[in-house]
Amino acid sequence: MIHVVTPENRHRYTNAMEQAFRLRHQVFVEEKGWTALARPDGREIDAFDDDHALHMLAIQEACVVGYQRMLPTTRPYLLTEVLPDLCEVEPPRSPRVWEWTRYAVARGHRDRGRILSPVGSALLTGIVEWGLESGVEAIVIEMNPLWLLRLVQLHFRVTPLGLPQPISGEDTVAVSAAFDHRTLKRLRETRGAQESVLVARPAGPRRLAS
Repeated sequence: MIHVVTPENRHRYTNAMEQAFRLRHQVFVEEKGWTALARPDGREIDAFDDDHALHMLAIQEACVVGYQRMLPTTRPYLLTEVLPDLCEVEPPRSPRVWEWTRYAVARGHRDRGRILSPVGSALLTGIVEWGLESGVEAIVIEMNPLWLLRLVQLHFRVTPLGLPQPISGEDTVAVSAAFDHRTLKRLRETRGAQESVLVARPAGPRRLAS
């Protein structure tokens, strides 16, 4: 269900990535009102959508119903370049820590009353599966503080990097969320499924250097 898109395999996902950028525009510009990100072509793309970004797509029946982007913290990333006021400590910089950004689930695939919708749960499980395979052990997130309890319930070890601040009318806090095999076990229990959610991986995966 979750496809990992990198520069090496992106040529196979041209249409899917177009859907993903339009989903981002729908969620962040049209729904959240982040008008600074608006583009006439209805695609939300920024400076971090470069060859260092890793994209994860939730695809059902050839339609992208969920999306998230991972950025290496060994390079400039959203927290350091756009939202530095959210961080009161030295920003994480490690090949074992990546930033989780642009999480989006299409309308009609969002369930209320759950910790996460099935699509959202699959996306988060995809991060942990990919991370455990790749030597990644934590993610940086800029999020609504309400997510803190959700992440702890899913067995992430969450460390705030600063105090919440209003961003575009919504309280936002930066955190580091560490995970391990216990997190994956909890996510799979929550989903009620033990099989991997990663139906496609980059060609020739390798573990990240220490």
